[in-house]
Amino acid sequence: MMQKLNVFQSLWAMERRHTDGFERSLDENIAMIAKAGFDGVSAHYTNRKDVGILNQTIAGTALKIEGVCFPRKVEDLILPLELAAEYPVSHINLQPDVRLRRIEDCLPLLDGWMRLADDAGIPVFIETHRDRMTTDLFFTLDLLDQRPGLPLLADLSHFLVGREFSFPVDEENHGFIRRILQNARSFHGRVASREQVQIELSFPHHRPWVDLFLGWWEEGFRTWRSRARGNAELVFTCELGPKPYAITGRDGNDSTDRWSEALQLKDMIHKLWASTAPL
Repeated sequence: MMQKLNVFQSLWAMERRHTDGFERSLDENIAMIAKAGFDGVSAHYTNRKDVGILNQTIAGTALKIEGVCFPRKVEDLILPLELAAEYPVSHINLQPDVRLRRIEDCLPLLDGWMRLADDAGIPVFIETHRDRMTTDLFFTLDLLDQRPGLPLLADLSHFLVGREFSFPVDEENHGFIRRILQNARSFHGRVASREQVQIELSFPHHRPWVDLFLGWWEEGFRTWRSRARGNAELVFTCELGPKPYAITGRDGNDSTDRWSEALQLKDMIHKLWASTAPL
């Protein structure tokens, strides 16, 4: 069996938040995602009722699930893991919802979460995300110095906009991102600029930023392939979020069709994956 790429779509990114007030139902969103050829969805795994409804809705499809949670204490991960045991997931995406200022204060939390994950036999990846333990690139690199094997879910957009890298990105900053990629076990995908966490993929003047991220993801894929088992599966989640992530116009609505751009991103990622296949 060969290594496989699974491209997921975020359910949060399916929210319209349009001024007309219309939102699609969960059934409609799942039908769209399945018909478009996505392999799974990313959804919160923090409420038993909601998780049960989601799993009922995807029954009969081949869709898999990335479960997202936001623990503040070690024991906060227990419920998401219990739900994942009952309603299987590809992995748990853990956003550490704490903002500690000392590395040594973070380590007991990380060790506790990894211990629970090991005991449950469920993959748990720590997301790189603003306003979380991993909000700062340098702080996250310091965490990796202390826990070199920490499995990350790499959302690189937060580091680019958080550090406001100059463009073109210099080799030192590429090196910092490369260190994150060495620990990346999964990816969340959007394209940022140094000023905006999410820019429009289809605007021609944004192409340099798109190419930057494609280059990082390509390196991340190659690094993952080099260390993963021959039958391992990598998840890349398209996460083009609604406003205020999405840039809006004077009318308060998205400047582009995010669903259309999510499909574009999916196609880009499949082509990128194919280009990294071992010869």
